Amino acid sequence: MASVTSLSDSVHQRLAAALSAALPQAGSADPLLRRSDRADFQANGILALAKKEKANPRELATQVVSRVESGELIKDVEVSGPGFLNITITDRAITETLAARYADDTGRLGVPQAQQPGTTVIDYAQPNVAKEMHVGHLRSAVIGDSVMRLLEFTGEHVVRRHHIGDWGTQFGMLIQYLEEHPHELDHKADEVSGEEAMSNLDRLYKAARKLFDADEEFKTRARRRVVDLQAGDPQTLAMWQKFVDESKIYFFSVFEKLDMEIRDEDIVGESGYNDMLAETCRLLEESGVAVRSEGALCVFFDDIKGPDGNPVPLIVQKSDGGYGYAATDLSAIRDRVFAIKANTLLYVVDARQSLHFKMVFETARRAGWLNDDVEAVQLAFGTVLGKDGKPFKTREGETVRLVDLLDEAIDRASAVVREKAQDLSEEEIAERGTQVGVGAVKYADLSTSANRDYKFDLDQMVSLNGDTSVYLQYAYARIQSILRKAGASRPVAHPELELHEAERALGLHADAFAATVAEAATEYAPHKLAAYLYQLASLYTTFYDKCPVLKAETQEQIENRLFLCDVTARTLHQGMALLGVRTPERL
Repeated sequence: MASVTSLSDSVHQRLAAALSAALPQAGSADPLLRRSDRADFQANGILALAKKEKANPRELATQVVSRVESGELIKDVEVSGPGFLNITITDRAITETLAARYADDTGRLGVPQAQQPGTTVIDYAQPNVAKEMHVGHLRSAVIGDSVMRLLEFTGEHVVRRHHIGDWGTQFGMLIQYLEEHPHELDHKADEVSGEEAMSNLDRLYKAARKLFDADEEFKTRARRRVVDLQAGDPQTLAMWQKFVDESKIYFFSVFEKLDMEIRDEDIVGESGYNDMLAETCRLLEESGVAVRSEGALCVFFDDIKGPDGNPVPLIVQKSDGGYGYAATDLSAIRDRVFAIKANTLLYVVDARQSLHFKMVFETARRAGWLNDDVEAVQLAFGTVLGKDGKPFKTREGETVRLVDLLDEAIDRASAVVREKAQDLSEEEIAERGTQVGVGAVKYADLSTSANRDYKFDLDQMVSLNGDTSVYLQYAYARIQSILRKAGASRPVAHPELELHEAERALGLHADAFAATVAEAATEYAPHKLAAYLYQLASLYTTFYDKCPVLKAETQEQIENRLFLCDVTARTLHQGMALLGVRTPERL
């Protein structure tokens, strides 16, 4: 199925042609078209053009109007104010364009795919081995998952990477403890839950830490173990692998609860770049990008200074020969550029790491690994706050466990679903409660611009009123209910019918889905798609209140309104899927 030209693109083409005809010397000029509350669209590009050509804007606007080919698309164009154009399109054009989207048998609603897609490596969802996932891990996972879906939907080739924290000095302590207490990670049964895996790891971590702090001899043995690990000693590596495997059981259980697909082959942790670290340092030193300073290998920047006014370097290798995060991140860039051949490197990482990534990207540019053909972007996100506006903590001041947060959201959502459910079984209430609860958490995150902090307020998130996923899910379920009750009447487009004002508003907005998806993907901005979907559901509510569907005056009107309902439902369903949120058929 070919992509469908949107109404705004069709109007844009007609106006651009009229502009070129009225002012041939101006070449191809942009009419600057946008939606308007005075008409369907407003074009205000004539003002700037008239100024440039020293023409009278109103006269130029009148000339353009006389050259607009209206046909079955444009009903009326009028000059307003100093030279704006107000454009009203025909009801037929709205219905026919939506009918073309509806006929797309791929389910893409006529949304085009990129003609020349690139390759993007997206680095998101980065938990740490042997450590519990907390609320701070939520945003990278949820934002990254949605951006990945948006990019894939628009045709980009996307390579996912989960850069888990699976290396470093803390493993010396853990491995040594396991060596001396070999049954600590044994499982009681063949099947082990994520919760059990995490409690094993947590217990071992606390015991190892206690011993490390209290026993100097154990501390010495643990530090020797770090050396063995970094030297690749097979027995030490085998024990390290046990921690990674146990942690993955836990990670996968959390991501499954978040309704996210994380594939094993996409998990390439810090350890995945170990073999490249020495060469990364050698390349940086030989090219002069990095220099030795007090024994450490450093990269300096003129514009990055500490509180004392002295330059803050990026330390690639410490004076004791150990490697910092920078060496791993720079090696990962080399791998992604030269082995994966990526055009874009996208990092969904907390805004508090912005300085680190600024320095890493600049170092990679100086080394020639990033150039005009390869761009690196940090999609920096803000902090999750409690209702009090401070970073989200438990009453005891601890960081909130991600699993507890999701469980509470599911409990609250299940209560909302149970209250509204008329004909759902307990099993269905539990399933819908999970979809609504997890959807509520994701949507609250995605409907906020990523770089802003947001307040985690479960009461608001699972509310049926306001900008929540529950409101959108109920709009979708309501449409499915109408379609089920339609009996012999089917959704059929009738372009010959006049449209009610609420039908026009809904139709025009539904047609803007493709443009919104393109914008959200290009700008890595899922919040723009969330805002679009909320407005779609709001316009549907108005339409539902003002335009009887199954009790419309004629059979053609019933069919056309069912068609508008179904187009809206399909758009909601596809849009929510791109946010990673499910839309249950019944609620």
